[in-house]
Amino acid sequence: VQLVESGGGLVQSGGSLRLSCLASGFRVDAYAIGWFRQKPGKEREGVAFISKYDDEIWYPDSGKGRFTTTSARAKNSAYLQMNDLQPEDTAVYYCPAVWSVSILTRASDYPSWGQGTQVTVFS
Repeated sequence: VQLVESGGGLVQSGGSLRLSCLASGFRVDAYAIGWFRQKPGKEREGVAFISKYDDEIWYPDSGKGRFTTTSARAKNSAYLQMNDLQPEDTAVYYCPAVWSVSILTRASDYPSWGQGTQVTVFS
C-alpha cells in the first residue's frame, strides 16, 4: 500500500505549495490517509489527517490554520494545500495510507511509506 507524493519544491517564505498523493496499485477508498513530514535529524511528525470517508479531518498544531488536506478518491488521490510557508516547514513530506475508518496519528500506525517530496522554504 503505497502512495506517490509530488508537488514539492523551492518556495519563498509566505508562499504556497500544493502537494499531491497518488495511489499506486490499489484504491484509496478503503484507507485513511496521513500527511507527515520529516526534517533532517528529526522524527516524522504528522501535519494533517483525513479519515476513510473524509468525514474526519484533523490538523496538529504543525499544520493547523495553514494546511488543508482534501481527497479525490475517484481519482485515487489526496492533496495537501500549504499556505504561508515558513523556513521551519522545510522537510520531506509523505502521505502514507492505513486500513482504517478513523484517522490514525502515529507514524508507526502506517505500514509503508513512499519516497516523499522535498519542500524547501527560504526566507
